[in-house]
Amino acid sequence: MKRLFLVLLLGFGGLGFSLFLIAQSLHTPMNLPQSGLTITVEPGESLKQTLRKLKALGLLESGRTLEIWARWQGIDRQIHAGEYQLQAGITGVGFLDLLKRGEVLSYQVTLPEGITLQQALDRLHGDNRLLQKLKNAQDPKLLDLVLPSSSPEGWFLPETYRFVAGDSDFDILQRAHKLMERALMQAWDERSVDTPLLAPYDALILASIVERETSVAQERATIAGVFARRLKAGMRLQTDPTVIYGLGTEFDGNLTRRHLKDVANPWNTYRIKGLPPTPIALPGVAALEAAVQPAPGAALYFVARGDGYHVFSETLEEHNANVKRYQLSPKADYRSTPQGGDK
Repeated sequence: MKRLFLVLLLGFGGLGFSLFLIAQSLHTPMNLPQSGLTITVEPGESLKQTLRKLKALGLLESGRTLEIWARWQGIDRQIHAGEYQLQAGITGVGFLDLLKRGEVLSYQVTLPEGITLQQALDRLHGDNRLLQKLKNAQDPKLLDLVLPSSSPEGWFLPETYRFVAGDSDFDILQRAHKLMERALMQAWDERSVDTPLLAPYDALILASIVERETSVAQERATIAGVFARRLKAGMRLQTDPTVIYGLGTEFDGNLTRRHLKDVANPWNTYRIKGLPPTPIALPGVAALEAAVQPAPGAALYFVARGDGYHVFSETLEEHNANVKRYQLSPKADYRSTPQGGDK
């Protein structure tokens, strides 16, 4: 009887010691540098492959115990691909918990208001953490995305977007397009009853012009009001940013009379009546709201006064006087945006 008791005691003792070793293995910190380490779990990679990779890097003595534990807990079927930042002191169990929760590293990229779609693509392509699937602003994937519109310009909301390893330029722009569709329809639903705009796309076009004309928040609705009144009166918009957009890479920073007289430029609002054929930039939400809810008033003209702001006038005579004062005799410190970012 005593012998049986000793055998059982030793058996339970051995089991308890084994469980102790397993627990110790699971909760032992991984062999990480003090600065930590970033590892990548590739799409389709199994937990076994991931643990082998960690062992090969010298981060684990053995991944077998972790693998068994993960299978018992069902974690092996719940891991998420992506980049993981492993901090010094993390244990095997802690690592499995990261994989289960999918706490992957994320990054961000900002598309500012008023840039063109090509400039947005250039920004995305400048981030080597994003995969590149698009060639340029006329890529067929983008054209398909914005159907039935014939041009993708303007159809992407400028915003700060977060992304993870494996995301592409197209992934970002898909999200930006959905947000723009939502923002545009919300703005259109709240449009003024007397707007001269006939469709949401008109609002998108006008908003892009407003976005390019001013960086001053309180001026957007006022400038939109000028354009709305000119449209109602059958006047040409006569706005430089549309001409510049139509010139494309030909524009060298100097807008000339020849450019303003160019009838071959479809975006030359000094020659065409009404809105240009497409947006000229990516407008933000505030510009969309200004386009459909312009400020009341009587002004039909405005000119930059050289400090980032504009001066408005009701008559051509007043406007010509302002042009002479602010444009023909510009200040030495002439600038197109307010000093100190005061907007």
